[in-house]
Amino acid sequence: MSRAAKFGIVAGVIVLGIGGMAAVGSARGKNKAVEVRLEQVGKRDLVAAVTASGKIDAKTSVDISADITGRIIKIAVQEGDMVRPGQFLLQIDPTQYQAAVSRAEAVVATNEAALLQAQANRVQAERALTRAKELARSGEAKSLISPEAVEQAQTAFDVATANLNSSKAQVAQARAALEEARSNLAKTRLVSPIAGRVVRLPVHEGEVAVPGTFSRETGLLMTVADLSTILAKVKVDETDVVRLHLGDSTDVAIDAFPDTTFVGRVTKISNASAAATGAQAAASSTDKAVDFDVEITLTNPPADVRPDLSSTARIVTDTRRQALSIPIIALTVRDHQKVPNEAKDGPPAPGSKDTASVFKKRDQEGVFVVRDGVATFQPVKVGIAGDEYFEVLDGLEPGETIVAGPYQAIRDLKDSTHVKASDKAKGGEKKA
Repeated sequence: MSRAAKFGIVAGVIVLGIGGMAAVGSARGKNKAVEVRLEQVGKRDLVAAVTASGKIDAKTSVDISADITGRIIKIAVQEGDMVRPGQFLLQIDPTQYQAAVSRAEAVVATNEAALLQAQANRVQAERALTRAKELARSGEAKSLISPEAVEQAQTAFDVATANLNSSKAQVAQARAALEEARSNLAKTRLVSPIAGRVVRLPVHEGEVAVPGTFSRETGLLMTVADLSTILAKVKVDETDVVRLHLGDSTDVAIDAFPDTTFVGRVTKISNASAAATGAQAAASSTDKAVDFDVEITLTNPPADVRPDLSSTARIVTDTRRQALSIPIIALTVRDHQKVPNEAKDGPPAPGSKDTASVFKKRDQEGVFVVRDGVATFQPVKVGIAGDEYFEVLDGLEPGETIVAGPYQAIRDLKDSTHVKASDKAKGGEKKA
């Protein structure tokens, strides 16, 4: 045998040996068990809740604004003061409004005098018309008055009646102007409409109060709030608001009181979103989050609570006692192929080419069930979600072992993969 032939045989043996070693290594790698965290399916008490943030506010709050223009000459309260209904709060300079009342009173007096004169003229014209008609009816005195004189007397009476009606209308107009002037004068003195606390006082003596025609903030002088009933006004996402009901129990945490949790009940759920409406809503972005306003009435508010304090509410929407459950992290989604003995949605459609066209792959939620060290994907139907566990409605039995972590392992896990328990595998509490 030549030297070249011997060299070729040796090289071939070496290549086959390397290939065999690679194949063995690959087979060993495929059979290597993945380290995961295992957990048995069990029963637990579950509480489904929605968390939302917002601010504290009083149930009854009144913004006191200026209806007239004038300089503020006196403020009788300070921010934080308690006030009673009808208590004097603020005085706007009444000088020009007092003058307007005096002018209106003078106009009323003038028009009332004109009314008296018109009444007298009408009485005189009526008497003249009566005498003229009597003379015209008297057969003996036909030559004493002409028909033209009778017509003139009638015309004078009609004019006097019209002047009287005009004077009455002018008096009514003057009296209305007087009432308006008195109303404006009364608006210079502001009193509290409710009992409560002055929670906002943005103005000072000497400033000019103006009506808030186009902006409520422009004419705002102060805010009085009745703090006997306190609300937590929160915004709930559109995906969660459908789970809420009036009367749901709530735990409210107020940032200003970090060591205390306050109990409340949902008393109002908005039917429209908190986003802008009309033209503003049409102009807003379609991918913007949609929130709904929800009001929670606190049953035990702190005595020194204030409006606009930040708060976080945990609204309990549902509870389950001893429900079959799995960790939230264990639930994953996979492409699932129906098998012949699996429940079918219905018979194949007439004229279908094959069974595969009916039983297409689709995403299904499920967990990996471990039997004899092999993880198999098992579709499950879940119910409410607690803080760490899902309620299982169908697909699992108590005591079955499932892969409960870590997150990366569950995400990459394939069906029929060998697994083994590992105390070192840790994962985040989120859905794979």
